Amino acid sequence: MKTVLVTRPKDQAASFVKKLEEYGLNSVVFPTIEIRPVSGWSVPDLTLFDGVFFTSPNSVSFFMERLLKESPDELKNLQKLKVWAVGKTTSSDLAAHGVATEPIPKIADAVTLMEEINTETISAHSFLFIRGSLSLGTIPEVINKRGGKCVELTVYENLPPSLEESAKIKSLLESGGLSCLSFTSPSTAVNFFEAMGTTAIPDEVKVAAIGTTTATALKKLGLQVDIIPESFDAPGFAKAIAEAINC
Repeated sequence: MKTVLVTRPKDQAASFVKKLEEYGLNSVVFPTIEIRPVSGWSVPDLTLFDGVFFTSPNSVSFFMERLLKESPDELKNLQKLKVWAVGKTTSSDLAAHGVATEPIPKIADAVTLMEEINTETISAHSFLFIRGSLSLGTIPEVINKRGGKCVELTVYENLPPSLEESAKIKSLLESGGLSCLSFTSPSTAVNFFEAMGTTAIPDEVKVAAIGTTTATALKKLGLQVDIIPESFDAPGFAKAIAEAINC
């Protein structure tokens, strides 16, 4: 049975692992990022902004947890704003709090999201960007270029895996125990190869990226990306991997 390395955090990996199993693929879960909340920030006055950007379920989770605990009155202000989300899961998590989001692009990445927002919506307006510690900064960069103002708020941090676990995975990779390396964000890719200490991988091992942003990050590291799904979600990703390594 061929084996896929899953680099998602354990609490987010279960559905993807199940889909891989349906295609007859084994999985090894190796979270290359540990998500922890960042201290020392507070929920701002949301009436000062024209819109808010969330790029991941983690950004929603950590922001909403503190908002509901410390500033529950701000929920009504959030519900009145234009809110953008990268991906269906992020949007659904916001909807659970009564927060409606703008239309979601078919390609779930920050670049495509910003391309579909017209300049008039951004120019001379102020936005809040809820981010993690390894954000690539695409959204604030575009906002600033288009004459808007962006306040960045880091609500969680991404920590690398332990040396012990990294050594186990490196041994498995070098011994031919992995058929495919799957990555679901730029940070999972960067952290993985930092943990391995090299970007060299066996020729027969395929590299899979869930979307174009992750693929770009892998290419910047010098990797060839073999698999990018048509649908940037767990079912589409599992299907694309299965088709590529079972052919």
